[in-house]
Amino acid sequence: MQKKRGFIAAGFLSTAAALTLMASPTLFAKSDANGTVSKLEALTKFTRVISTVEKYYVDELTINEIINKAIKGLMTNLDAHSSFLDAKSFREMKIQTSGEFGGLGVTVGMRDGALTVIAPLEGTPAYKAGLKAGDIILKINDKSTLNMTLDEAVSLMRGKPKTKIILTIVRKNEPKPIVVTIVRDIIKIQSVYTKKVGKDILYLRIVSFDKKVVKGIKKALTENPSAKGLIIDLRNNPGGLLDQAVGSVDLFVDHGIIVSQKGRVKSENEVYKAHKKGTYKAIPIVVLVNGGSASASEIVSGSLQDHKRAVIVGEKTFGKGSVQIIMPIDKNEALRLTIARYYLPSGRTIQNVGVTPDITVHFGKVTVEEDHFSIKESELKEHLKTELEKIDGKKTSGAEEKKPAPKKKNVISKKDLLNDNQLKEGVDILRALIITKESK
Repeated sequence: MQKKRGFIAAGFLSTAAALTLMASPTLFAKSDANGTVSKLEALTKFTRVISTVEKYYVDELTINEIINKAIKGLMTNLDAHSSFLDAKSFREMKIQTSGEFGGLGVTVGMRDGALTVIAPLEGTPAYKAGLKAGDIILKINDKSTLNMTLDEAVSLMRGKPKTKIILTIVRKNEPKPIVVTIVRDIIKIQSVYTKKVGKDILYLRIVSFDKKVVKGIKKALTENPSAKGLIIDLRNNPGGLLDQAVGSVDLFVDHGIIVSQKGRVKSENEVYKAHKKGTYKAIPIVVLVNGGSASASEIVSGSLQDHKRAVIVGEKTFGKGSVQIIMPIDKNEALRLTIARYYLPSGRTIQNVGVTPDITVHFGKVTVEEDHFSIKESELKEHLKTELEKIDGKKTSGAEEKKPAPKKKNVISKKDLLNDNQLKEGVDILRALIITKESK
């Protein structure tokens, strides 16, 4: 008997029945002259494909496994933020939003198909391990992240506190991948930090937009009534709650649109407007952003920029301006679906575009050439005694060893500014704004 040959190299099945099935004119939906396929025809095609996979695929799969894989493929191909939450993923999502969990403290997203660090949250294991915004995670333990969904990656990174995880990352300007070992921990975030620059500038570091941010900003402003200018640091802030972003802008803008939300379904369209009551409209503001600023932090910086209420300093933001909601399919499974996009007051979108700073400043240290003789007259004698000690190799009579003054916890020093040129540039701009305001 002659063997039937199939076109294995071309990817065809090697059975007569399969070849007949593939050639059947009823397998795929027909289209009319305009290329339009009816819903019934499209569903018929989908059903036939599932039946073919169930019958001929090399590994035996249940119909539920095939359907779940089909749904995951559909959601992944919609956009980087839509996904199918199976029973395990849905359960983990509930844990994440309702209680403490063991993790790394890093927000990740998909950029050009690569698992990318949006930002490590300050004080978390990821932050302490040195992860940076823009890092591409190539491997999680021994698993490649190529073709991995966002939910799968997040699920792998989450785990019991005090357990280790190894990440292999690709970083810009590094010659080869970097291997980082991180110990998971319970993630607890303080969302708002307050410090002072000199006597007249208030510095607010907002780590993420949780439910306490607006209250934290109000408290800081109330406790520092003498502040003449405000630095809002949103660098590496991955976002958070929309109402907190809207409320933060509303504190400094007294009229007009803060942000709008637009989608296909009219009931999901929203316009959020500013209110006059309780507005701090007189204080000059500088906002610091970078590539790790995303979502809610882009709404705040972009809206303040459009209202000409703040000067934005730093680097272009991440570009996540879409709205996702969780839509349960049944009690155990759900869809995370993008239903709308955010638009700033000027009508521009954030999605895949981000916010471009008014003044671009790349992060680094400020180079300062020290002049040892540029010292006050009152300090000159002690300085010369110290220089004499260097020559004689012993302590000069009368010279006392001075201990360095303890660093004040809530004060940004000159040294801090020299180590952060974005912050220094922001402070310099803010001082100019304060002088301009006072001269009017």
